[in-house]
Amino acid sequence: MAQPPPDVEGDDCLPAYRHLFCPDLLRDKVAFITGGGSGIGFRIAEIFMRHGCHTVIASRSLPRVLTAEAAGLLSASLPGFQAARKLAGATSRRCLPLSMDVRAPPAIMAAVDQALKEFGRIDILINCAAGNFLCPAGALSFNAFKTVMDIDTSGTFNVSRVLYEKFFRDHGGVIVNITATLGNRGQALQVHAGSAKAAVDAMTRHLAVEWGPQNIRVNSLAPGPISGTEGLRRLGGPQASLSTKVTASPLQRLGNKTEIAHSVLYLASPLASYVTGAVLVADGGAWLTFPNDVKGLADFASFSAKL
Repeated sequence: MAQPPPDVEGDDCLPAYRHLFCPDLLRDKVAFITGGGSGIGFRIAEIFMRHGCHTVIASRSLPRVLTAEAAGLLSASLPGFQAARKLAGATSRRCLPLSMDVRAPPAIMAAVDQALKEFGRIDILINCAAGNFLCPAGALSFNAFKTVMDIDTSGTFNVSRVLYEKFFRDHGGVIVNITATLGNRGQALQVHAGSAKAAVDAMTRHLAVEWGPQNIRVNSLAPGPISGTEGLRRLGGPQASLSTKVTASPLQRLGNKTEIAHSVLYLASPLASYVTGAVLVADGGAWLTFPNDVKGLADFASFSAKL
């Protein structure tokens, strides 16, 4: 059985990297990555840059993506604070940090304009920005449901639509939407995120059909439980329970961020030149076997999401 590639906890670059793909696979391409300042988005940016790509990492939290110098008086010890500096230092490629809310089209337009001014092109869009939490449907506020839909679903369309208008329509491009398998089977406590990600997978297929004639490929990548991520810390449940679930999955382990980044690299690269409208599940088969703990709903009886 293939062993997973090395990875590190937190939002730090890998201390060493062995190329499984050609090192210049994305030579001089430019990738625009939402949610690129932390977690899976950060590792996608790093792996792309290690394959010759320049990146734009966009986050709602500017301190998450800025260098210490650019952020002035803010503390350089904040988690994820020096993402752009770390990425550029580890890979010797350019990384532009931008502040942007995917729910705000004017902010997206300004960010894309800034990226195009800096690089002159954008070849790849990775829609990785997302919001999630555990909550039973009966305790989920209307606004909480709407907030997740706005970030995950509307945000994915907003950024894709702006990049289509400003660059992809005339030059072609690649879009990879980071989704999930939650909607494939109906996951307890996840009606908001499952609905949002299922909608994004449908969007992937629609856009692949409409934009294919303009040389735009659109695919989804659905990760499973991934170590070293905020999502696992917040959504994985008690460690003992998680360990039991993981060992019951086909590959009997968690995935890591580097594995997900490699899957995204494949979809974004010329290796996948004839792949569009697809959903690539990278979860070790977990969605086929993970127990759906309906009894666990009792633990959330008094919980209410009031975003």
